Amino acid sequence: MKILRSVACLLNKVYQPIKENGRFFFFMYLIGVLVTYEELPRDNPDACVYGNLWLELFLDLYVVCLLLTFIPMRVRRWIRAFLYVIAYATTMADVFCWEKFQSTLNPSMLLLVGETDGREASEFFSSYFSADLLFSGVGLVLLIMLIHILCAFWGKVRMQLPDKLQKSYAVLCKGFNRLQPVLGALSLGLLVWSACTSAHNKKEMVQMFSMDTIGSVEHELTTSDCAQFYLPVYRLAFSIFANELASQQIDRLIEAKDKVKVDSCTFKSPNIVLIIGESYGKHHSQQYGYFMPTTPRQIKLQKSGLLVPFSDVVSPWNLTSFVFKNVFSLHVVGEKGEWCDYPLFPELFRKAGYHVTFITNQFLPKAKEAVYDFSGGFFLNHPELSQAMFDTRNDQLYQYDSGLLDDFDKKEKQQSTNHNLIIFHLIGQHVAYKQRYPSDRRHFHADDYTNKRSDLNVSERSVLAHYDNAILYNDSIVNQIVKRFKNQDAIVIYMPDHGEECYEGNRGFICRKHSAAIDYDLARFEFEIPFWVYCSKKYVANHPEVFREIKAAKNRRFMTDALPHMLLYLAGIHTKDYHAEYNILSSKYDERRPRLLKNTTDYDKLVEAKK
Repeated sequence: MKILRSVACLLNKVYQPIKENGRFFFFMYLIGVLVTYEELPRDNPDACVYGNLWLELFLDLYVVCLLLTFIPMRVRRWIRAFLYVIAYATTMADVFCWEKFQSTLNPSMLLLVGETDGREASEFFSSYFSADLLFSGVGLVLLIMLIHILCAFWGKVRMQLPDKLQKSYAVLCKGFNRLQPVLGALSLGLLVWSACTSAHNKKEMVQMFSMDTIGSVEHELTTSDCAQFYLPVYRLAFSIFANELASQQIDRLIEAKDKVKVDSCTFKSPNIVLIIGESYGKHHSQQYGYFMPTTPRQIKLQKSGLLVPFSDVVSPWNLTSFVFKNVFSLHVVGEKGEWCDYPLFPELFRKAGYHVTFITNQFLPKAKEAVYDFSGGFFLNHPELSQAMFDTRNDQLYQYDSGLLDDFDKKEKQQSTNHNLIIFHLIGQHVAYKQRYPSDRRHFHADDYTNKRSDLNVSERSVLAHYDNAILYNDSIVNQIVKRFKNQDAIVIYMPDHGEECYEGNRGFICRKHSAAIDYDLARFEFEIPFWVYCSKKYVANHPEVFREIKAAKNRRFMTDALPHMLLYLAGIHTKDYHAEYNILSSKYDERRPRLLKNTTDYDKLVEAKK
């Protein structure tokens, strides 16, 4: 009998952490199960990564409850409250991302948040937060939180109950206490079982947080999700860790900057203009066969014979920050080393003697003490790197891209030189589309799509009309930029950072799926982009051989990570960092180089498999 009492006492102690933190354990377990049910595959049980999820969740919560028992109750209440805020906030954010983008919290998603300024955040909320969220997984999390809050007042409510009900409740609690040894035995069994089944995943989690190189982080950012981290709070912690580790790229870029060397420069092209658009899939360009007249001005330039559209161009990423890394660095995907070990092409232009202007409607220079800001332009905004790349920058953002034109006109009068590299970075068609063009420039309406897109409802056709209106407005902006250089010896290159989905086919989706696995459809709509080169009449007359090379190259395969090598060639800059096999205009261009999307998926193999 003494032995049985000892065993019962031991089992009571095993169950004690759960008993003392019962409400915490129950509701945290409930939202853990909910988020998994919402996000893991339901149609294929074998695809479930976490077959032992309920066990691992039990183990993790038990450990937290055990630690809480060592803390005095007056402090424990505040710690639990803090944990509640973190758990509910990350769960709602995670489920929201899944509902809207089929992506959980991950380093790329956190980076995307860092790229968003106050204006974009307001537009994002107006675009994505609607009443239907209350009937989704987000609404369920809110319902659980509401029930949890009501339960917190149970103690006060119980004291107001009639004596008979209070006695019944006391009897129930007494009976439940008698079951503690049984519950303790059950808890012990579950702990042993969960420790065995979760060991492998816990080992992988430790390995993830042990990463100490930028390359390993970059590789992890290309995965579909942080698969080892089954709870939103784990995914958030790893995302912060990964992006913090990635901030070391600044130091590597500064080292690379100090090694920049230009052997000579012929200034072959006196004025080189690069226009970088935003969120523009080629399948909404009239120039590439879209059924709506979204690019009439560019088509007119094409008919003049001076604008040459390229037919087979893709972006290396569908996230602005990673596109800018690849496009600005002399490194190309698949080459040895990392992007931050190579010079940035504006540095070479400045070193060669070009006046470099950067006019952007998304990034502004940071204060001197700023180091890393998680934004897509973090390396462009770093004071030391910005000074090494640019002679002239704008210091103001505008509601519409037309503001950049006025800004540029003022700066050109003050700082024009004989040799110029001018980079325009537009807000373009960044979601929310309705706010990307002035109201008096609205041309397309929902009714215009009734016949062509009868599969969409009125609201969806309205969003589609806004997107196409933004593209039409963008057409006017790039045309105005071209006009400013049509009488000069100038070449203008246009490319958006990446594509964009706006109810493509039957996908029923807008924006981009930043962390989804890349299949043919995603590659087509989010990575295929418009790309063209315009040469002024004076440029064609002075550089007929370059113009011939441009026309000869228009159907070659190309990925924009190699763009700097084309730019160096156009400038006549000779440096060890230039490679002709990456320059699409060169006779030595390697057209068979694998075009790896997100450094993982061969675009051309996807296309071949689809044929």
